[in-house]
Amino acid sequence: MLRKALLFIGLAFPSLAADVLLFSFFRGNGETGLYLAESADGLRWRALHGDRPLLTPRVGESKLMRDPSIARGPDGVFHMVWTTSWRGATLGYASSRDLRVWSEQKTIPCVTEALNCWAPEVFYDETTKDFVVVWASTVPGRFPETAGQGAKDYNHRLYIVRTKDFATFTPAKLFYEPGFQVIDGALFRRAGKYWMVAKNETERPPAKHLFLTSANSLDGPWSPPSAPISGPQWAEGASPIRIGSHWYIYFDKYRDKKYGAVRSKDLQSWEDVTDSIAMPDGVRHGTVFRAPEGVVRGLR
Repeated sequence: MLRKALLFIGLAFPSLAADVLLFSFFRGNGETGLYLAESADGLRWRALHGDRPLLTPRVGESKLMRDPSIARGPDGVFHMVWTTSWRGATLGYASSRDLRVWSEQKTIPCVTEALNCWAPEVFYDETTKDFVVVWASTVPGRFPETAGQGAKDYNHRLYIVRTKDFATFTPAKLFYEPGFQVIDGALFRRAGKYWMVAKNETERPPAKHLFLTSANSLDGPWSPPSAPISGPQWAEGASPIRIGSHWYIYFDKYRDKKYGAVRSKDLQSWEDVTDSIAMPDGVRHGTVFRAPEGVVRGLR
């Protein structure tokens, strides 16, 4: 009955229709492209578009579409960034008004000398009226004090570019250096501050957990990392969102091959709600965001 009521409201009064929770994700190695799921409560998720990919990858060194991150701009346009390859210096980008018809895919600046550009997250900064793209890269020769503490020859830190139109970008620069290897930075705003959930990527000794940090400005300084919020190890790809009175953080429990989530009212005390989560099969590292009911109706 609730969905029928929302559908009627969306048809009769589009501006009054409530936004719907969506989740972007990939499967396998990212070779098949973008998938979407919807939820009414943030716990039970149902695949959209017949559980088929909405967009297949065309750009980048390996033409993959891993870690798809989507954010809606103030004009209603959805912007998506993704990982195109395990090794290389490109990120993928495309935009859409309805999540069905997408712009031509292109690559956006990363770090020219980087070994890799992983898991970009796109965030619209209402304070500066531009988009921020954060990702993890290993740049050979940088941060020798933590060399050898990650997998293979990786030694990650977080980097950033800003853009207003995804046509011109600020130069890529170092964004977050906590003194250890770090990936998967996802930004959000609360109480006038910037917050970020990220993954400690240290493998020797193993960390591999999610933590929070905050700052008054994206230029820092950032607070010390919090205690692990995802359990002791083996979580990545966090996505934060406010649902009702709680902040939810979803993440990929990649060794267990399932998705997990924690929630909090104050960003201090966390409740594990993993056992209440129901996701489509094979879900990998994605982003929770909101879209108008009219847009989602076209995906069902």
